Amino acid sequence: MPKEFPVPREQQTESYWQLLNNIIDPEVGIGIVDMGLIYDVEIDNEGLAVVKMTLTSPACPVGEILVQQVHDIMITQAENVKDARVDIVWEPMWTHERIDQDIRDLLFGM
Repeated sequence: MPKEFPVPREQQTESYWQLLNNIIDPEVGIGIVDMGLIYDVEIDNEGLAVVKMTLTSPACPVGEILVQQVHDIMITQAENVKDARVDIVWEPMWTHERIDQDIRDLLFGM
């Protein structure tokens, strides 16, 4: 039987994205969602969160830290999450175009 959630899944998913955006990429001082690093967040009925994310490059010096922070915040602060897995994906490759448009305008004047 599917687990009942206190709020609709769509609202809950939005709250996960907001929560993840509290993680700041220390190289640029921007939340990782606004940076375009988070590609997908799914929570199964057993409470496993699977976060698909990328890094700005395969050699990102803070990659391991960001992955650990994503894992930890999902387990400790996300509603209905009992465990978490973070999958690093490289397709599509991250580019500056993935940064939130408003922030990109501030950063680059585009």
